Amino acid sequence: MLLRLGSSPCSLQARAMAASSKTITDFFQANPGPAKRQRLSTPSDDHQPFPSLTAEQKSRMEFNKCVAKSKRNLKICSQKVSQSKVEGSGFVKLEELLVEGTWLEALPGELQKPYATNLCKFVEREISSGSVPIYPPQHLIFNALNSTPFSRVKAVIIGQDPYHGPGQAMGLSFSVPEGVKVPSSLVNIFKELKQDLGCSIPSNGNLEKWAVQGVLLLNTVLTVRRHQANSHAKKGWEQFTDAIIGTISQKKEGVIFLLWGNSAQEKSRLIDQTKHHILKAAHPSGLSANRGFFGCRHFSRTNQLLEQMGIPPIDWQL
Repeated sequence: MLLRLGSSPCSLQARAMAASSKTITDFFQANPGPAKRQRLSTPSDDHQPFPSLTAEQKSRMEFNKCVAKSKRNLKICSQKVSQSKVEGSGFVKLEELLVEGTWLEALPGELQKPYATNLCKFVEREISSGSVPIYPPQHLIFNALNSTPFSRVKAVIIGQDPYHGPGQAMGLSFSVPEGVKVPSSLVNIFKELKQDLGCSIPSNGNLEKWAVQGVLLLNTVLTVRRHQANSHAKKGWEQFTDAIIGTISQKKEGVIFLLWGNSAQEKSRLIDQTKHHILKAAHPSGLSANRGFFGCRHFSRTNQLLEQMGIPPIDWQL
């Protein structure tokens, strides 16, 4: 039997007998008056309010939300492609694969313009013919936009063609899925990251972590035939991705554009340099990395610029 401090078994027994001697009328006494209102607790009470979130905690919460949104967009696209196969068509209309709402708002009607209509028909014919595989897989064609909302864009890394080897392209410039050999350009990017920021060399080349933090990994052409580089060039993709770059330049401020190589640097004509920052270097390919990419320190410079603007930096470590 549990006892309260200061109470003997005898006193407990006496109180129990007194309680049992009450009659039923004792429970219906006149209302003794209103109950006393319980005093509300104050910050000085024992129960302190929850502490506010730190900047790091807020950043982590925001990152997790962006990861979840990216996965949701990917799932929507995958389901559309699966449904098209069930229905027998085998392809989804291109404009239905851009599902990120912030980009649809930023680029109103872009995919309905005549050039884009022709582009969509071309890509759909290429996919439906089935004669040569088209990369990346349909659900990943707009992966860059579906993974990096317009409202989140902090930096832009411009690539060219998607990788044209089996299993390489995933809709993000320079990025390859886990389990795929890291291409030489990306190997050199990782070397520069290590030299610049001390980042360890990752075990794979998946750059999704950058994308969900606000790094738009944009190729200028978004599809390609297997083993046929530039096979979908000059079909309309360049006009579409120019519209993306121009829209960022016009509607946002303080975005950092990392332009590696002559092809990417040609896009500087689309960027308002009074509102944005442009970092130029040689392309990271094995042919040119030693001619100005190594030592460019673009990753630390990007973070310095972001912090000067009061924007959280990119965690480049994969």
